[in-house]
Amino acid sequence: MDIRVHDLLRIPSVGSLIVDTPIPDWVCDSLAHASWVVVRRDTAKYGRVPVGIRGNSRSQRFPAFLPKHAIIEKVEPEDLIEQRLWKTSTRRSQIEAFNFLDKLIEIYSAYSLSWGPTGSVGFELASGVPTAHVGSDLDVVIRTPRRLGQSVAHELIKLHNSFPVRIDVQLETPLGAVSLVEYARGTGSMLLRTDIGPRLVKDPWVIV
Repeated sequence: MDIRVHDLLRIPSVGSLIVDTPIPDWVCDSLAHASWVVVRRDTAKYGRVPVGIRGNSRSQRFPAFLPKHAIIEKVEPEDLIEQRLWKTSTRRSQIEAFNFLDKLIEIYSAYSLSWGPTGSVGFELASGVPTAHVGSDLDVVIRTPRRLGQSVAHELIKLHNSFPVRIDVQLETPLGAVSLVEYARGTGSMLLRTDIGPRLVKDPWVIV
């Protein structure tokens, strides 16, 4: 099974997790409510997948590892775009971010980009559990195995700025992830999030 950062994994229970520290009560409550974890950026160990559990606030994030045999289901951000689940969501009128996914499909298709929603919007679409709120940003990952042109980056940012909701885009390169906004600046070093920690680089597709 090919597993990448940002994928959502459904697991049997909190007992499937491998941890080095005591599991907080909120983690047990969260997984009892929605038994989904997010693949995070870290070095995989002994066939175990690095995952994160999200709670009700940004401060509630807990890292763990998961044996591959414990995965019940995998959902990629790109799958959520194919399934168009927001169209049938009973919360579409409440969550403004849902209403702009169709427009993003139109924009990104014109550039032949492979992408999907992450964050609270992606989690809710995958799990069916309400996690997004009225003011939620629209977090997006764009898979960029090949270099994205600077001109395209600028065009995308200009289009994003026309939306009434904040769109936060991460470019996922073969080496890690970089903010679209930071990459578009095109000068100086930028922060690349890699499996072995953050690095300052000049080019997120080449580490020297």
